[in-house]
Amino acid sequence: MIRKIITIDEDKCNGCGDCVPSCAEGALQIINGKARLISDLFCDGLGACLGTCPTNAISVIEREAEPYNERKVMEYIIKGGKETINAHIKHLIAHGETQYAEEALLFLKENGIPNPLDESILSNNHKPDHSCPGSQSVSLESPKENSVEYDVSSQLNHWPIQLHLVSPEAPYYRDSHLLLAADCAAFSYGNFHKDFIKGKSLAIACPKLDSNKQVYLEKLITMINKAEVKSITVAIMQVPCCGGLVQLVQQALNFSERDIPVNVVVIGIKGEILQEVSINGQA
Repeated sequence: MIRKIITIDEDKCNGCGDCVPSCAEGALQIINGKARLISDLFCDGLGACLGTCPTNAISVIEREAEPYNERKVMEYIIKGGKETINAHIKHLIAHGETQYAEEALLFLKENGIPNPLDESILSNNHKPDHSCPGSQSVSLESPKENSVEYDVSSQLNHWPIQLHLVSPEAPYYRDSHLLLAADCAAFSYGNFHKDFIKGKSLAIACPKLDSNKQVYLEKLITMINKAEVKSITVAIMQVPCCGGLVQLVQQALNFSERDIPVNVVVIGIKGEILQEVSINGQA
């Protein structure tokens, strides 16, 4: 499929690294003094890194980039050389994509390109090394049972809720207070229905795993401009990749005709609220 994706002008890039932390998906690294897109697989094409580059070396283009087609990815990756190939494959393994890592190694073998990676990294029953904070395994202690039983009623007032499936001009979005929640948030925060969904319209998304986020951006713009939502609450998890949902809302605001209050709530993996902040000074 043809989709939007970033490209880096190596002649302009000075290797400062300012773009790296702005990429929520971890698709950028500094290798041999230059910024490299090490994985098409995790680049959402929304260009969150553009404004951080002091030399304007990063831009968004449209090119062939089929989702999860490792062979297409490798055709681009090999142009970066040994270290870029190495970083890309390790990046796949860190996110648990060992099947694609193995496909990348097979691509190298078929094309007579030396394998820069120690193949033992794929051993140990294909377990990822969990260098990605959002993929790290953590055991959580369950709270002690409360002797008092509570009837927790659903506060959901419409369907569907997944952002790819919703109609942005549906009646229940008009003049509503929108809750845009990361998929994991409701499973981490115990009173999610009562404290977050009650009185709001809802849309859920995963900024890391969902594809074609350009559609998400367009729907959010429509919700702001045409459905005229009154405010947006963004509920995300503490893991870095969740920041992509906030970036989507920020970009939607930049392209919208209306300015509305937006509040971001960060939820910890143990179910606590870590931070609440307005991203436009109105909430």
